This record gives sequence, structure tokens and C-alpha cells, in this order.
Amino acid sequence: MLERLRALRRRPIFELAFVVATALLLAVAMQAYAIKPYRIPSGSMEPTLDIGQRVLVNRLSTRLGDDPDPGDIVVFHPPTSALKAGGTQCEASAIQLPDQVCPRPGSTPADATFIKRVVARPGDHLKIVDGVPIVNGRRVEGDWQTIPCPSCDYPTAITVPPDDYFVMGDNRPNSDDSRFWGPVPRDWIIGKAVLTYWPPDRVGAL
Repeated sequence: MLERLRALRRRPIFELAFVVATALLLAVAMQAYAIKPYRIPSGSMEPTLDIGQRVLVNRLSTRLGDDPDPGDIVVFHPPTSALKAGGTQCEASAIQLPDQVCPRPGSTPADATFIKRVVARPGDHLKIVDGVPIVNGRRVEGDWQTIPCPSCDYPTAITVPPDDYFVMGDNRPNSDDSRFWGPVPRDWIIGKAVLTYWPPDRVGAL
């Protein structure tokens, strides 16, 4: 009888430990495969995202085949050429014409991660006038703010290659993006930034 009472007392403790352990495992799995936090490392996405601001990135939908649309903010691996100090970042094999953005992606993804806004999809015809992307003859502008760049002109159009996405920072004069090192392959995109959660006065959907 005494042994049975002891067993009953131990059971709630076991259940609590099991629930806590399961919750921790689910949280780890969620971060590994579905949602992951990122810290904004530079001012390239100002005024939308400031340095040090933190966002949550939905990685699961991307893995399940949800392709990004123009206006989406994505986290991705840039090409290794994007990390090169000085000189051109567009690989020689891209055959970049005068007054044209880098028309082809780099060959090798870097371990680093960047965050930018998608402005064009595979097959889109794109040029840039006064820092504004013109895609299939239309200006790509939405309910987001950008820092304009009147001197950022690339009037010679490109066609975004299949399975690639053209990305730009909202801080158009001070963003290292697809203009300089090319579109981003779909396989290099980690996920969409869906929510900013820090600092508290900037909490909200993206």
C-alpha cells in the first residue's frame, strides 16, 4: 500500500517532466525547421528595418515550395562574390553590359546570410531608374518605405533567369544587393521574414 502511494506521488512529477521535455524538443524542432530569429546586421533595409532589430523568419513555407513574391522580405545566402572587398562583385561569366545590373547569379553561396526585399521573379524583365525597379514596364512600389537614390540608374534591361529572384535593400543608396552581384537562386533562400519582435516599439508583421 505504501509503495503504491509513493508511485502515485511520483506520477505527477514524471508527467510534468515529460511535458516540459516535449515542449523543449518541439521548440528546438520549430526553430530548426520552421521559425528562426535573425538580427539585422546593417542599415541596408532602413527605414523598414534598423540595425539591431530582430525578425522571425518562416523557413517551413519556403521548404514546402512557397515561392516569394515581389514585396516579400527574405533571408538568403548571397554569393561568395558579395563578400569580396573592392572590385566588381559580378562574376565575369555573367557578361554584364554597360548601364546594366549584374544579370546572372554567382556560382557559389556564402555561409553568411543577407536580408533584402524581392523586387522581381524568374522571367521578369527588369531595369532600374532613379533607384526604382521597373519590372515588365511597371514600377515596383508598395506600402513599404524606401530611401530614394536618384543617381541609381541601370537602364539596360535584363531578364531574371529561371529559378532566380532579384532582391534589393530598401535603403537604395546604401545596399549591397542583386544590382551588384546578381539574382539569388531559389535554393539559396532560407525563408521569408514575417514578423519583427524587437525592439518592443517596432513589434509587428512585415
